[in-house]
Amino acid sequence: MQVIFGVIFHFIGGFASGSFYIPYKKVKGWAWESYWIVGGIFSWLLVPPFAAWLTIPGFTDIIAATNGKILLLTYFFGALWGIGGLTYGLGVRYLGVSLGSSIILGLCSVFGAIIPSVYYNFNPKPGKDSLTDMLNSQWGQMVLLGLAICVIGIIVCGKAGGMKEKDLVAAGKADPSNDEYKIGLGLTVSIISGILSACFAFGIDAGKDMANAANDIWKSTHPGQGEFLFQNNVTYILILWGGLTTNLIWCMILNFRNKTFGDYTNKETPLLKNYIFSALAGTTWFLQFFFYGMGESKLGNGASSWILHMAFIILIANAWGLALKEWSGVKKKTFGTVIAGIAIIIISVLIVGYGNSIK
Repeated sequence: MQVIFGVIFHFIGGFASGSFYIPYKKVKGWAWESYWIVGGIFSWLLVPPFAAWLTIPGFTDIIAATNGKILLLTYFFGALWGIGGLTYGLGVRYLGVSLGSSIILGLCSVFGAIIPSVYYNFNPKPGKDSLTDMLNSQWGQMVLLGLAICVIGIIVCGKAGGMKEKDLVAAGKADPSNDEYKIGLGLTVSIISGILSACFAFGIDAGKDMANAANDIWKSTHPGQGEFLFQNNVTYILILWGGLTTNLIWCMILNFRNKTFGDYTNKETPLLKNYIFSALAGTTWFLQFFFYGMGESKLGNGASSWILHMAFIILIANAWGLALKEWSGVKKKTFGTVIAGIAIIIISVLIVGYGNSIK
């Protein structure tokens, strides 16, 4: 039953993550940087402490009692993840929800699983698995096999993106769902996003002391009721504030460069609707972390939880891509290529998850 609930929570989180960008498509008359940071104010600044307040009594005391180095490291990983989140938005902007999400999340799965092991190979730490440990164990070999397959899937998706561009140019059509489709720029920012988005998992690990403290308080007042579902909500505050920092700086630079500060008060645009849809997008994005934490507390395996979460997001994002007709106007061969690439990525993610499960 624990596993079933864990999978359900991860599915809900994956649905939120795969769907969060949809409300942004309803924003009219604003530059990308304007609606992105308005949504970010909700997802990174306002909603996280509110969620912690609802679920963790005295969460501010936990933060205040935590070692400063832990707080700084958690915030630092959040800032790096923020760059990944920023480029995630750009990747979806230039490639569409389907292709952009598949490539970014596939890479995120790869680097989220491999970077820590490489680090621990040069800086051994008790209880942490190095790349050498992975190479010499069955579970590690399965993980590495899955990562290799994931790279193949990403290459196939990239190929499909190039084929899509050629099909649309040859047919003299614009992408009906994304008039800013740019395969080269989109792939570049997607690779950056895939690498840095993995830092969210590192932030959770860095701030584990805060989650453990929340869990201990819960267990002391609710004996025999298992792990605390919302223990990670206190850690999210630091991670997401780090994400807010990098996104705010970049969006303000773009507002200045593009002279779009006026978007926030431009009465010629549907201001109220723009703020509502941006807030909805930002809140939906936070919900992925909310339910991710619940799923992880049920499954009890951070690595497998991360992989399962990625798989669900890829599935949901591509369902939205089909619903939004992002592949309308392309040849059957092109559509078949992207479906094959997505299938390969999903298979690879599941193989990585299986590898972690037999650890």
